[in-house]
Amino acid sequence: MVGVSFLLPIEFDLVATFLGALTGVWAATRRGYDVVGALMLAIVSAVGGGLLRDAVFIAQIPVVMQDARYLWAILAGLGVGILAFRWSKHVAGLFLYTDALAMGVYGVYGVNRALIAGLTPEASVLVGLCNAVGGGLIRDVLVREEPLMFKPGQLYSIAALAGCILFVVLSNRLGVDDQHAAWIAIAATMTLRILAIRFNWTTHAVASWWRR
Repeated sequence: MVGVSFLLPIEFDLVATFLGALTGVWAATRRGYDVVGALMLAIVSAVGGGLLRDAVFIAQIPVVMQDARYLWAILAGLGVGILAFRWSKHVAGLFLYTDALAMGVYGVYGVNRALIAGLTPEASVLVGLCNAVGGGLIRDVLVREEPLMFKPGQLYSIAALAGCILFVVLSNRLGVDDQHAAWIAIAATMTLRILAIRFNWTTHAVASWWRR
């Protein structure tokens, strides 16, 4: 078996943190929250998945607690998110595309950190999936909205899962350079999610399987 050679640059996680904060701000502004509410949702969306990854699965002090750059990434996302909502007429579309990109980056970085920590490839995929969708899941619960990943609809968590599996196959099994594998998996996740939105590729409720 070919192992992962090195930890992906922290910039991957910082970019995902910024993008996650953007989605949190846009979710808050759509609901009429004030700046404190927007900041709270930005924080949860940005680092919720990373906190689950580090504190629960990898059992270490979350990296967000050790590096001030994460706070600056969140604050940057807060500022840009507020401005983008004020000036853009296409926030709904921006939200979907930004969320798709953030999901891909979070998933890949989560898998990579888990593999470096010594988890099995299978467990690392689970960690990557939780990293990818954890922030959005917590955000939805806080605003009393049924989490998107639980409902039948356009492919969401399946896209993240596919990207995580692809990264493991490329980097851990086929020996592709980690950064190249990461970019490929991120692009695949985002592409699958966008195609699902564009062509309305959906999942169906389990109960409906037996009614066809």
